[in-house]
Amino acid sequence: MDMKKRIAERIAQAEACCFAGCGVTCDELAAMLEIPPEKKLGDFALPCFRLSKTLRKAPQMIASVLAEKLSCEEIDHVEVVGGYLNVFLSRECLARSIVEAVLANPGRWGASDVGAGKTVCLDYSSINIAKRFHIGHLSTTMLGHSLKRIYDFNGYRTVGINHLGDWGTQFGKMICAYKKWGSREEVERGGVQAMVDLYVRFHQEAEQNPALEDEGRAWFKRIEDGDPEAMEIFTWFKEVTLKDTQRVYDLLGVTFDSYAGESFYNDKMQPVVDALREKGLLTKSQGAEVVMLDDYGMPPAIVLRSDGATLYITRDLAAAFYRHETYHFDKCLYVVAYQQNLHFKQLFKILELMGCDWYKGMEHVSFGMVSYEGRALSTREGYVVYLEDLLNKAIEKAREIIETKSPNLPNKDEVARQVGVGAVVYFDLHNDRTKDIDFRWERALNFDGETGPYVQYTHARCCSVLRKAAQAGVDGAAPDYAALSDDEASDVLMLLSRFPETVRKAMDQSEPSLITRHTTQLAQAYNKYYFEHRIMDESDPAGTAARLALTRAARDVIKTGLYLIGVEAPERM
Repeated sequence: MDMKKRIAERIAQAEACCFAGCGVTCDELAAMLEIPPEKKLGDFALPCFRLSKTLRKAPQMIASVLAEKLSCEEIDHVEVVGGYLNVFLSRECLARSIVEAVLANPGRWGASDVGAGKTVCLDYSSINIAKRFHIGHLSTTMLGHSLKRIYDFNGYRTVGINHLGDWGTQFGKMICAYKKWGSREEVERGGVQAMVDLYVRFHQEAEQNPALEDEGRAWFKRIEDGDPEAMEIFTWFKEVTLKDTQRVYDLLGVTFDSYAGESFYNDKMQPVVDALREKGLLTKSQGAEVVMLDDYGMPPAIVLRSDGATLYITRDLAAAFYRHETYHFDKCLYVVAYQQNLHFKQLFKILELMGCDWYKGMEHVSFGMVSYEGRALSTREGYVVYLEDLLNKAIEKAREIIETKSPNLPNKDEVARQVGVGAVVYFDLHNDRTKDIDFRWERALNFDGETGPYVQYTHARCCSVLRKAAQAGVDGAAPDYAALSDDEASDVLMLLSRFPETVRKAMDQSEPSLITRHTTQLAQAYNKYYFEHRIMDESDPAGTAARLALTRAARDVIKTGLYLIGVEAPERM
């Protein structure tokens, strides 16, 4: 039950009756409906200026005629202000319709089957082998994870892909360093950090002995040629890296369907290069082979270097063809930082020039950079914040807060994990994804304001109210929805009613922050309601039942909102 759509349907019926139809569909009317800036202007407002052009009548006259015909149980009354038709809903009807609809779909309010029979591939996280997982990978990981859940929620078949960075001369250098100074025991014990230490030592030694660079390149050539020893070590390095990073993914609750990385496409690039040649798209430029994109306002895309080596775009072209042939995707999202905007514009344009009509379903979901406590991260300067360390610190800080605020809370370790990890994820997904993020502890772990812990605490509050009601046995009467006619309840109800629309917009715009902020607003509205009204009143069992039903609906939708952005919802805090 979508209240905006319901009102749009009523307006469409009135419009057809008054003006014999003007060619504006119900969905278009729903899109035209606005939320007035003040309550005194109604719950919805229809600006009639667009209708004026079609009907050739003054907007105020159109609004006045519609007002006379617009009558149904959902609407209490309407007012005409200038060229606006302001609609005031029947609060009792609103409460009954929304609460019953939410409770009839526990955990699924806002879900749809719009994606039934369709597939979306999502390329996110894309960690580098033999490098530790740092905070810079947080946004791509959680944006991708959230979008995967949102598409699942809308009926799509989703394929989560971790396009591993597992190719390049650095791996030859690492094997060279391992053979000279490392041991299997040290790497097994130290994990990725032991490999990083070997890589750092290689460069330190190479400054004194430049011949090491040649040895490193030679080992990478052995990987390219499929040499058994080189491949065994290379594969083992990948296994050690994935074992380390899995601890982080487990903390975040993130999963993937494919770990096919750059090396997977080594034998799949030549057919793409051949196809580019056959279509006359490759041009020689200073020994390299490029696709000229001057006509489209872009520099040339280098497909093969002068020495015949491939580049990122060569592998991404091969990956695009493989994914389309394997998964037959309708959409393919690349959750990658905005610094790669040009790369993806070139990639999509090349596919278009190759005649691949399916390029239209491909999208670069860009995002901003992450800094930490006001300072930009820099690997060269040695200022790196590792994600596992950050999450463990967040859990530790959450545990300290719980010890202070709720020392008798059962399962404190589990709740600390949910709150600590949730605070980090929520902070990351609260702002528009294209904005840069400065992670700060005092904001992320605050139990007041627009934070993960605040919303989680609201969910736990709802759970507490419902537990107490069950213990007191006061939840058995038929609800009297007239008890939810106050302004505070109306605010909660309107936010509940708009949740499905928010979920759909978040999917269409690849913007999970829309759900994050909407869920925050719902938590704030419920808390205001909670403080302004007594939920349980023994002298008013029917009103109590209605208030508890509203609490249950708010709890369910807050939990759903948190789930869609990858945050858990503790029942006690």
